[in-house]
Amino acid sequence: MSDDGTTHPEPSAWSPDSWRSREAVQQPDWPDLADYDAALKVLSGYPPLVFAGEARALRASLATVADGRAFLLQAGDCAESFEAFSADSIRERLKVILQMAVVLTYSAGVPVVKVGRIAGQFAKPRSSPTETVEGIELPSFRGHLVNDIGFTAAARTPVPERMLQAYHQSAATLNLLRAFTKGGFADLSRVHQWNQEFVAASPQGQRYEQLADEIDRALRFMEACGLDHDTVPALHQTDVWTSHEALVLGYEEALTREDSLTGDWYDCSAHMIWIGERTRDLDGAHVEFFRGIRNPIGCKVGPTATPDEVLELCEALNPGRVPGRLTLISRMGAEKITDGLRPLLRAVTDAGHPVVWTCDPMHGNTFTSPGGRKTRHFDAILAEIKGFFEAHRAEDTWPGGVHVELTGDDVTECLGGSEDLLDGDLDLRYETMCDPRLNGRQSVDLAFRVAELLRKS
Repeated sequence: MSDDGTTHPEPSAWSPDSWRSREAVQQPDWPDLADYDAALKVLSGYPPLVFAGEARALRASLATVADGRAFLLQAGDCAESFEAFSADSIRERLKVILQMAVVLTYSAGVPVVKVGRIAGQFAKPRSSPTETVEGIELPSFRGHLVNDIGFTAAARTPVPERMLQAYHQSAATLNLLRAFTKGGFADLSRVHQWNQEFVAASPQGQRYEQLADEIDRALRFMEACGLDHDTVPALHQTDVWTSHEALVLGYEEALTREDSLTGDWYDCSAHMIWIGERTRDLDGAHVEFFRGIRNPIGCKVGPTATPDEVLELCEALNPGRVPGRLTLISRMGAEKITDGLRPLLRAVTDAGHPVVWTCDPMHGNTFTSPGGRKTRHFDAILAEIKGFFEAHRAEDTWPGGVHVELTGDDVTECLGGSEDLLDGDLDLRYETMCDPRLNGRQSVDLAFRVAELLRKS
């Protein structure tokens, strides 16, 4: 019997390194395998970044999402940076996540499970292993865990020691997140202070301030009724869990530990990890690694996914049908979401798999602007979320969450929104290392739009 009380078959012939017998795509071409092995040996001796009990607590919270009693907000940076790393940057991203969560909770009346793309999102899959600029071909940038974004041969060479730097930055980020979320920063009495200066002056910020005023009145009412704010932990602290795409499997294996209480294996690099659209091959190394760990896990599902493929993934990754174990993250594009998702919802429901369904409205709506910038349009992002809700309404299933890329910085990377960013505005503050992110105004605006959809559900 597993730690969750559910009896299910143990993974057959699985070990943390059994993925090595399968084809592993999207892996760096490490130039010196001896250096790579040495870095992994050091990493395997480091303390875990998270603990098995924390992962189980998140899985229990996600079980309430699977049951239609809560909503998952998974949000954060496209790719974390070694250079742009500071307490201010972490705090500003956390502010936006807290703002979005309080909008969803107060406006829609459902608990929100908050999972950040943070403290580990250092590796990125690429459509091509190389990149050519002005006739020069170099390895693609794969995230700071692997190489650097600078377009030189030295910068693009994979360096195994970067995995150690990613670990240390993740540890520092986790430490600060825990301090912020448990040390008073997440107190609902500070709800006004989460409103960033550049957001507060916008229509979204003003709408948020009105909501914050209502929360203040509700808190004062509770105090007038004799309820002591300090005796209700949920009012002055919260949980923000960590997650990332578990792409570089050597790094993930080195941080996988056997839980001393249960004997189960957990990837202790994050509370939740996910498999990308490019790495979800049933016979591939990523699915092999994921099937044996007990973390809550996710899997991206794109427009080419068939009902049979998704059912096989469910059976491989969650054969015991443990609620909260598996999150399926649709990323189909605004034009394909409704028709593409409905057959998958129907098949998974009929098979009795208790998955969490969330919508990634970012990756299926990426295009290159006339000015040459990779971007996304707010209208397309919102349209995919609307289609996601429509598909669930048609199939009588629960639209469990959204998965978005955002930043706390005042960037100009995604078009549209109430500020109506145009192609010519992208160059003003286009700062992402990889994919375009929503800024704070767009993120809060999206939260209000999603809350409206939730109320209808």
